[in-house]
Amino acid sequence: MTIPRFQAVLCLAAIGCLCGGCMVGPKYQRPSVDTPAVFKELTAAQLKDTDGWKVAQPKDDALRGKWWEIFNDPELNALEEKVNVSNQTIAADTAAFFAARALVLEARAQLFPTVTVGAGFTRTRTPGMGTTSNYTLPFDATWQPDLWGNIRNTIRAAAYGAQASAADLENARLTIQTDLAEDYFQLRGQDSLKELLDSTVIAFQGSLDYTKAQFETGLGLEQAVVQAQAQLEATQAQDAAIGIERAQFEHAIAMLTGQPASTFSIPMAPLKSDPPAIPFGVPSELLERRPDIAKAERLMAQANAQIGVAKAAFYPTVTLSASAGFESTSFDNWFSWPSRFFSFGPSVSQILFDAGQRQATVMQFNAQYDQTVANYRQAVLTAFQQVEDNLASLRILSEELQHSVAAVKAAQKNLVEETDRYKLGLDPYVDVLIAQTTLLSDQETEVTVRIQQMTASGGLIGALGGGWNTAQLPTPAQVGSNVQ
Repeated sequence: MTIPRFQAVLCLAAIGCLCGGCMVGPKYQRPSVDTPAVFKELTAAQLKDTDGWKVAQPKDDALRGKWWEIFNDPELNALEEKVNVSNQTIAADTAAFFAARALVLEARAQLFPTVTVGAGFTRTRTPGMGTTSNYTLPFDATWQPDLWGNIRNTIRAAAYGAQASAADLENARLTIQTDLAEDYFQLRGQDSLKELLDSTVIAFQGSLDYTKAQFETGLGLEQAVVQAQAQLEATQAQDAAIGIERAQFEHAIAMLTGQPASTFSIPMAPLKSDPPAIPFGVPSELLERRPDIAKAERLMAQANAQIGVAKAAFYPTVTLSASAGFESTSFDNWFSWPSRFFSFGPSVSQILFDAGQRQATVMQFNAQYDQTVANYRQAVLTAFQQVEDNLASLRILSEELQHSVAAVKAAQKNLVEETDRYKLGLDPYVDVLIAQTTLLSDQETEVTVRIQQMTASGGLIGALGGGWNTAQLPTPAQVGSNVQ
């Protein structure tokens, strides 16, 4: 007995409804990446003779959400808290994430039938037949069973895209938070330089007054006065120039915290913090702690699902259509039982020839998937580079700081000796001037190294992903929820 085509299509649709159809396309597996066993920089052996910055031991707590609190700076804490609520880049990325979530809901709606209703009235006059009226109220429904996983792959692609958007939001948040911390330490560093130059100007003014007194009493030369005056003026100019960079860092912090630069200010306070111990963990953990790596990985999953969408185009499309309603030539009988009508019918369509368009689409999505794999592996390489860069900076800067501190002590001793020799008439004033200039230069170097240490600490925390990890990434079910 031959089964009519109509019944065969119904059977096919019924099987699709009961079994959910099959899924075409490759199964997603995260590509492997090479991860080193340990970080090259700042190992225990390298730290043995290094002071000023020490690595937190594995037993120490990992970085948490409010990682900036590790610096124990109330002013920094208050500024960081404003980032989440006021930064406009984060606000824009948050809106982008909700838009990506909406795409998941849009894709999921395709799993269900589309039902429409519309009331109509027409009045027609036909020669020889008179005038007739027609009242209609049809209900139409269409549905395409997801036999080959086209819609489900579309939903998955949208969900993975929303996860990538969530990771992008967290990456933007982390970037802004670390930028704020680094700008803050730079600003405090400028305050330290200002404090140093202010005290130096006072000292140089005292030297000028002394040389003037010596000259006026005939015990000194005018040349010494001129040299002291020139040195004082140059240092005062340098002192004034500090205000430019400080103002720029202050304005940058205002922008990051979502406040107008014209109404924002931070009181002066020299940098006093030392780099904290940072638990950087093992390299393999880095893949789970960096939101930019999580984004790259979710984009791979999205690209893989899109291959399935493209492959589903090779299979037939089944559409179930139904229509029912009321139709009558009389308004009084419009909703009467005899005025009812209905129709039902499935249809199957299959592309027989498209000149290779579908195959080209599959090739396109395969290539795009390969691109996301390369981007993912590049993101991993970049992450390790950034961690090693900051670890190397902290190791080398701690060594540099030891030498800078020693240089300052030696320069201070040399200045005392040269000043005494000048006052005894043994050496010319130019020797004092050289000693003063050397001391100032060494002190500025020490402050600069301390600034670099703090910014490198913030950079390391950012390179480690802050206090974030992939467990905080919303699941595909969560991004597809209607709950905001």
